[in-house]
Amino acid sequence: MTEAVSQRLLFTGAAGQLGRLLRPRLARTGRELRLLDIAPIDSGDDGAVRLQGSVTDMALMEQACAGVDAVLHFGGLSVENTWQRVLDANINGSYVTLEAARRQGVRHVVLASSNHAIGYIPTDRGLIPADAPPRPDTNYGVSKAAMEAIGSLYADRYGMSVTAVRIGSCLERPPNARMLRTWLSPADAIRLLDAAIAAPPGFRVVWGASRNTRAWVSLEAGEAIGYFPQDDSEVFAEALLGGRGDPPPDDQMMAHVGGLWCGPDWDTAVREQAESAT
Repeated sequence: MTEAVSQRLLFTGAAGQLGRLLRPRLARTGRELRLLDIAPIDSGDDGAVRLQGSVTDMALMEQACAGVDAVLHFGGLSVENTWQRVLDANINGSYVTLEAARRQGVRHVVLASSNHAIGYIPTDRGLIPADAPPRPDTNYGVSKAAMEAIGSLYADRYGMSVTAVRIGSCLERPPNARMLRTWLSPADAIRLLDAAIAAPPGFRVVWGASRNTRAWVSLEAGEAIGYFPQDDSEVFAEALLGGRGDPPPDDQMMAHVGGLWCGPDWDTAVREQAESAT
């Protein structure tokens, strides 16, 4: 006998790194997942509906949003790129996703924002609130700040519940000292998404981070919607640091929230200018 569906979720970016990490953990009895990506999504016996195409395709996105209870928008470019590509995939893609959700009557949208939306904030000023004003470190960071602004518009104008999650580093384990501060465990990511899906109407920004001993960010906004993380990156600290201790606070990786993304190697505009001159 087929289980009755009590909740349908659309998950964009399902073939990406975060999509592959999280989608098995989202599956549960009574929940139908619709997985969408511009890249092919590997097959499985999870019962999910698979759709291939771009989040910038309004007709496809309306089809994907029809009859769903919430959209988890993780689609788009996940790292720095040229302005034109970031503009299309991330900024226009966020608009299309929210507009398609509005047209289809979807009341809950969760946006995968990033710590790079505030990457240039120094790390020596105490716990950073979730709603700290944007200080993006890259084109990518600008696109996430724009995503948050579009989400705010749709929440205020149309009464939707829109939660922008400023994700730090969602991995099975943190690979370096900086990510001991920004780590979001996959299990806590699911706790956060479940809380955001159930959040009341309105716009909010929350940190996508676990309850890390060395945290740079405040979890207060997430707790206000019922997100109570249970994991702590400190369990990896000894093995990761090997008794060497943390890099100094003025180390390029540690001085700003965006880490190395604030450094010269990520100056996309200068690099594009140099390439065009050759």
